[in-house]
Amino acid sequence: MANHKSAAKRARQTITKTARNAQTKKSIRTFEKKLRTAIADNKSDDAKSLLLSYTSKMAKAAQKGILHANNASRKISRLSKHVSSMK
Repeated sequence: MANHKSAAKRARQTITKTARNAQTKKSIRTFEKKLRTAIADNKSDDAKSLLLSYTSKMAKAAQKGILHANNASRKISRLSKHVSSMK
C-alpha cells in the first residue's frame, strides 16, 4: 500500500498504463494471427493489406515503448519477407 499521495497516484497510473499496453499487445497478436493465416492460405491481397496495418501497429507500439524496437523490427522484417515471396 502506498504511504504517500504521489505513490498512490503512481500506482493508479501504473494500473491504467498496464491495461492500455495489454490491450495494444492483444491487438497486435490478433493482427499477426490474421496475417499468418492469410500467408498460410496464400491470399496475397489480404496479406499485403494486413501487413500494412500490422507494420503500422508494431511501429507505433515500439515507438511508445510497449514493445522493444528490435523485436518489432524483427517481426516486421520476417513477415514482410513471407508476404513478398508469395506469388
